[in-house]
Amino acid sequence: MSIDNPNLTTRDVFAIAGPAMLANLTTPLLGVVATAAIGRLGDATMLGGVAMASVIFDCLFWLFAFLRMSTVAFAAQAVGAGQTHELRALLARGFIIAAIVGVLLIAVQTPLTALLLKAMGGSEGVTAAAKTYFAVRIWSAPLVLANYVVLGWLVGQARATLALTIQISINVINMAATVLLVLVLDVGIVGAAFAAVIAEAAGLVLGVIVSRRIAGGRIAVPRAELLDRTKLMHMMAVNRDIMIRTAALIAAFLFFIAQGARSGDLILAANAVLNNFLLISAFFLDGLANAAEQMCGRALGARDRRGFTTATKLVIAWGFAFAIAVTIVFVLFGPAIIDAMTASADVRRVARDYLWLVALAPLLGVFAFAYDGIFIGATWARDMRNLMVLSFVFYIGAWYLLQPFGNAGLWGALLVHYIARGGLQAMRYPALVRQSFGR
Repeated sequence: MSIDNPNLTTRDVFAIAGPAMLANLTTPLLGVVATAAIGRLGDATMLGGVAMASVIFDCLFWLFAFLRMSTVAFAAQAVGAGQTHELRALLARGFIIAAIVGVLLIAVQTPLTALLLKAMGGSEGVTAAAKTYFAVRIWSAPLVLANYVVLGWLVGQARATLALTIQISINVINMAATVLLVLVLDVGIVGAAFAAVIAEAAGLVLGVIVSRRIAGGRIAVPRAELLDRTKLMHMMAVNRDIMIRTAALIAAFLFFIAQGARSGDLILAANAVLNNFLLISAFFLDGLANAAEQMCGRALGARDRRGFTTATKLVIAWGFAFAIAVTIVFVLFGPAIIDAMTASADVRRVARDYLWLVALAPLLGVFAFAYDGIFIGATWARDMRNLMVLSFVFYIGAWYLLQPFGNAGLWGALLVHYIARGGLQAMRYPALVRQSFGR
């Protein structure tokens, strides 16, 4: 299947999207193993503490995922422009930013822990357990962020299989270390946190070895090239804008959870089950977004307008193909999937009431995911930031108007957010293409 450019095909899309999808599918296993290991200890407060702290770290590290996204874009653009000498400098600059941010997070861990745990509002026992877990796992921050850089650097060069190998290695080591420390050595909640630190450290060692080999045996960069003011300022501006965009997205996610919680335990539980449906669709759409980041970035670096638009069409076309397939699965097998996730008859009943809204999410989210990848690859970060903030405003406005419909209104507002994200970027896309490539 090829759309415009005979040199860009579906094979190119799935050379990147395929490994990304596999990495996305394996990641939830980590949470399952950690939950099962802590759950075997028979202490509900420990399980709750790990769950609470894990959500905090997911959001905290997600906020700094710009390190992966921008590195993909800059590396792909360097490849497209034939500036392979710039790749080592990109990796080194990314490591510097990861180290600075990671050390800063460790330095402010005490007030940060107090603020975040208070915002979560857990019981005294759960909060104490979460604090114990947090105090250990926070030391993984520089490692996690450095791994973002490595993974982005590899994907940006279309070496997605290597990135997948590193990601799976991190997850497998984490799972094995969790079982060993928690169940065999009986270290408890501290063991679960140490497992994450060990896994990220091992992943970084592997990533550096792989990166060094790709870079011809050395990753050192001359000081003048590393600290090039123009390139550093551009990188910082792009990272800033992606971070603000991600913060707006996290705010939408947390707002949804908070509003569901205010509707009562039954609605909260039903929404938690239905959120897994969103994760399933995101596995595929996000994988295609990864492909868009690399292909569009490479095309922009090569000043290849035709390749850029072809990549856009391929990613969107396959996005709709996967979305239709996932939606059909949700419609046909959604009730059975809900039954497999919860044994509560009440939760099953409520979740089924809103399943039809969740089934629409993949189709309505195609543009949102695809254009996120396209905008990141092209480093149209300022526009992406502004449009994401505007989408959040639409989201809050829709929620306000749909409040009379209760939880259905909340889900409707989330769908409006999907539509606004993708729709606003789609409308802005033609003008940005003209700016980037000329008329």
